[in-house]
Amino acid sequence: MTLRTTLCDLLEIEYPIVQAPIGSATCPALAAAVSNAGGLGHLAVTWRDLAETRRVIDETRGLTDEPFAVNLVVDDATTSVATADHLEAVLDAGAEIVTLSFGDADPHVGRIHDAGAIVAQTVGSAEEARDAVDAGVDIVVTQGLEAGGHVQSDVATTALVPRVADAVGADVPIVAAGGIGDGRGIAAALALGADGAWLGTRFVASEEARVHEAYQRRLRESDETDTEYTTLFEKGWPGTPHRVLRNETLERWERAGSPPAGERPGETDTVATTGDGEPIERYDEALATPDVDGAIEELALFAGQSVGQVAEIRPAGAVLADLVSETHTAISGLPGRQNADG
Repeated sequence: MTLRTTLCDLLEIEYPIVQAPIGSATCPALAAAVSNAGGLGHLAVTWRDLAETRRVIDETRGLTDEPFAVNLVVDDATTSVATADHLEAVLDAGAEIVTLSFGDADPHVGRIHDAGAIVAQTVGSAEEARDAVDAGVDIVVTQGLEAGGHVQSDVATTALVPRVADAVGADVPIVAAGGIGDGRGIAAALALGADGAWLGTRFVASEEARVHEAYQRRLRESDETDTEYTTLFEKGWPGTPHRVLRNETLERWERAGSPPAGERPGETDTVATTGDGEPIERYDEALATPDVDGAIEELALFAGQSVGQVAEIRPAGAVLADLVSETHTAISGLPGRQNADG
């Protein structure tokens, strides 16, 4: 049995499994490990400066000869670097696959194609998918409501993928994201009409991910009921919905009656500091990276509803191998299950 799909053919990868661009948790070691294991590794660079962006792309290329992707958030309000300038740096550094999130791909697709690169766009509805295809994107990523981190849809993955598949047709590969944490989820995404799966939370819980040990401990201890879809941690990216693990910051805000920004309890509290000594205030959207010091469990601990499938922290390559094996098992078991049910 093979898992090869049109996504694999287009991206020249072995398995239709993509490590999501999990913000500051991404790093060259993680992206390279996933790519070396046959999936598609990913770097998130939106909040990096141009020199750092070039450096991490170069470092990743030094760790793998396999394809990997670079993600940009197409929302200039989130960063001091204009998207067009950042994209130029990404392409100059030799990125061959560029993924775009939270914005209109249309102004950037031509430049990406001119550089000989492939472009994917994340969408949250069938209408957005049609707009992305009209703009010329090569791949559509459907992000469902179950996803961790910042979320750009209010539709569940199981409803969204078939709608997008019908909207864009068979010529544009679809990657399903949101609530997928094991091979059963990947098999389900393929059955719904996707050509691949995009996993974030499962790779945050990998040894290479650039996240704090206390964050990973919470991932291991949590289940599918422990996340919250909210706009609470919006300092730095106002009004953008996200899914996080429930914690004392969120529950304290609820006990206060869920007041709006400006009236939230402890709003100006410094709860942690970065490795450079920069303060992280309560309700910041800053990620708990290993160098952060302070009340880690009161920060935004991004996680999707698949978090209950995280049992241990393992090397990313081993995670990828497990996902492939689980997907094979899930797919091969379907005919037998159908016969038994009949």
